[in-house]
Amino acid sequence: MTDDGPTTDDVKVLHRMGYAQELARRMRGFSNFAISFSIICILAGGITSFQLGFSAGGGFAIGVGWLVGGLFALVVACSMAQIASAYPTAGGLYHWASILGGRFWGWATAWVNLLGLVFVVASVNVGAYLLFRDLILAGIFGLDVSAWGYGEQVAGIAVIALIHGLFNHLGIRATTLLTDFSGYLILVVAVALTIVMLWAAPGIEPGRLFAFVNNTGPAGGDVFPRTDSVLLAFCLGLLLPLYTITGFDASAHTAEETLDAPRAVPRGMINSVLWSLVFGYAMTCSFVLALPDPAKAAAGGATVFFDLIAGLAVPDALRNLLYVGIVTANFLCGLAAMTSTSRMIYAFARDNGLPASPWLKQVSPRYRTPVPAIWTTAVLSILVTLYSPAFAALAAGCAVFFYISYAMPIAAGLLAEGKTWTTFGPFRLGAWSRPFAVVTVLGVVLIAFIGLQPPNDILVGYAVGLVVLLALGWFLSERRRFAGPPVGDVIARRQAEIVAAEQALARGDD
Repeated sequence: MTDDGPTTDDVKVLHRMGYAQELARRMRGFSNFAISFSIICILAGGITSFQLGFSAGGGFAIGVGWLVGGLFALVVACSMAQIASAYPTAGGLYHWASILGGRFWGWATAWVNLLGLVFVVASVNVGAYLLFRDLILAGIFGLDVSAWGYGEQVAGIAVIALIHGLFNHLGIRATTLLTDFSGYLILVVAVALTIVMLWAAPGIEPGRLFAFVNNTGPAGGDVFPRTDSVLLAFCLGLLLPLYTITGFDASAHTAEETLDAPRAVPRGMINSVLWSLVFGYAMTCSFVLALPDPAKAAAGGATVFFDLIAGLAVPDALRNLLYVGIVTANFLCGLAAMTSTSRMIYAFARDNGLPASPWLKQVSPRYRTPVPAIWTTAVLSILVTLYSPAFAALAAGCAVFFYISYAMPIAAGLLAEGKTWTTFGPFRLGAWSRPFAVVTVLGVVLIAFIGLQPPNDILVGYAVGLVVLLALGWFLSERRRFAGPPVGDVIARRQAEIVAAEQALARGDD
């Protein structure tokens, strides 16, 4: 298949949905997979949020909980993939929800998804900073970082966001090369880390993975308040896989930059979740098996992984290589997350759904990237950490807001399928479509419940504030102003504008 064939077909599909081909369509199938796989990044969530599982239900939260959370994520990804195949546009979820559920549903989905995206950029950058500080500066160079606090964290996150912004600004080619590399790096380092953990383990005890230990409260370093409910403790532990295996909507957000998008985007989304489920399970299980004293390790709370890897009886050179690989993967995870978020902002602004939309929807003629949206993402990701510096709260926020935004178009599709939704893409779930949608909606209700439990009840303020702002914004202004994605005759009337926009970019007009 040549570039000309799928590019022409992809552009025709985009034109039929009422949009111009403004972004550079250069990503192949692997690159679309890699950007979601890089955001999921089992070396990010699987490491930085390992304590969320182990400090809730011990080894059982990993041996069983990871499978439960991962399989649920796979169901969600399949449901999203079916819709993405029918509507391969940037800003995917917002567009799908608008077409399937109406203007308000799409508008609300956009804001919830945007909040989840900003949270994931912020949380990944916080995790990358903490890993760089503890593994590279302290672990390799022996610097004393014990006195570093909030100011150093803000400065470090700002530097990371600046670098991510520059790479994204300079074009999708640079970002694609880095995220492609990240896909390979994650697999190599995850396998190496798993092997090292099992080799250095004091003794392999598989029973640890199926032994439930209620580590809430002091037993788990007070990561979670003490609860006597076994069910609640297990559910809290699901935040580990649910936070880790998220962000796979990046495949949809980069659909307008992907060749053969109706097929490549669904494959990228599903495969990124599947491989993360498999390799992440092996890796996190190896952490549990390598712990010399599980009870003592659990009491360390947020330092569980750091204490574990620092105490491994392996050569320093090997340990340092693992440190560099882990930190690099986390940094590239944040890069991919910024790419996804900026495309969502661009797409929503393109339909005038954001303040300053005329500015935010601009695309650089030179780099063919949404430059204002990129730098807005960078600023927002820093601001979020100023209000909520706690990593656990940011991680829970990602899981809650992301999965709610995932469920919204899926719920709309459940009601619309076979009625108003009759145009499908090449990827179909068939008889599994409605059961998967029901599982998604019910599962997200549970995620919302566990994600807002203490100490992450700081997110209640975000949630309440978001609901109030959405209600006020819609009824006071947006229900009259916001038209949503183009449909029907609007698409036909836009064709001249589409041609003019593409010609202007080809000429390099500002």
